[in-house]
Amino acid sequence: MSTKARQYEAQVLRREQLSAHFVRVVLGGAGLVGFESTGIPDEWVGLIVPGQFQSRYYTVRSWDGSELVLDIVVHDVGLVTEWARTDVVGQTVTITEPKGSFALPDSAGWLLLVGDLTGLPAMARIHEEITASGGPPVRMWVEAPDVVEGYLPADAEVQWSTPPGDDASVLAAIVEGIEWPEGEGYFWMAGESSQMRAIRKHLMREVKLPSTAYDVMGYWRGGAVRQPRAVDPGPIYRAGKAAGKTDQQIWADYDAAQQRAAQEHTGAAGDEGAQQ
Repeated sequence: MSTKARQYEAQVLRREQLSAHFVRVVLGGAGLVGFESTGIPDEWVGLIVPGQFQSRYYTVRSWDGSELVLDIVVHDVGLVTEWARTDVVGQTVTITEPKGSFALPDSAGWLLLVGDLTGLPAMARIHEEITASGGPPVRMWVEAPDVVEGYLPADAEVQWSTPPGDDASVLAAIVEGIEWPEGEGYFWMAGESSQMRAIRKHLMREVKLPSTAYDVMGYWRGGAVRQPRAVDPGPIYRAGKAAGKTDQQIWADYDAAQQRAAQEHTGAAGDEGAQQ
């Protein structure tokens, strides 16, 4: 029997502008009693802001038992981004119970983290927790409009790069240029969905990493590649992995979903034409 994911009401305690494109929101209040972290460093929660019913997902940057920190990338438009640009302190939001996917193997001798600004909170938390626990050395590549000063430790091994434009990313090319360490390790990456699909193929076909050695997630879809009724490969990929499917089987599921979406869009367009 399925159960509905638990939700929590929280108050916005503080808001901080971390950079021109990055806002920190600190949540707290009695509504968070019972909230428990998964302990997985890339965990995320669904966030529903006032006046909306749809959720958007954000990394839990930190949770200390009373305050929950979310760092939000702000764009020109969006359900949460427009809200986060305003004075939100004192407002009530809803969050869902956390989930995570980072799974560093015990045998890993290295850890590579790649992401754009949306992936930076998870990368920072992963680096923080793995370093504190005496884990393998961590290298990071971050694509962001500007360097977020002080967000990562001064001694972190990180390379910053600038995206080619709004709603655009070249993280796939960056990963293709990585010189891979010897031995067993783990690769984690998050960013624009079409880039993530290209990287999954690269890891599987060129680098030949086993599926247990990487986690690659699409956090958003760029306007340059957005199509009507586009299918986000992220949920399909995660569901396939949870079901024990191979990468080839997951790509087949994704292709089938794309075909269904295209057929639905064609049918909808035909119906709209008939009504005119």
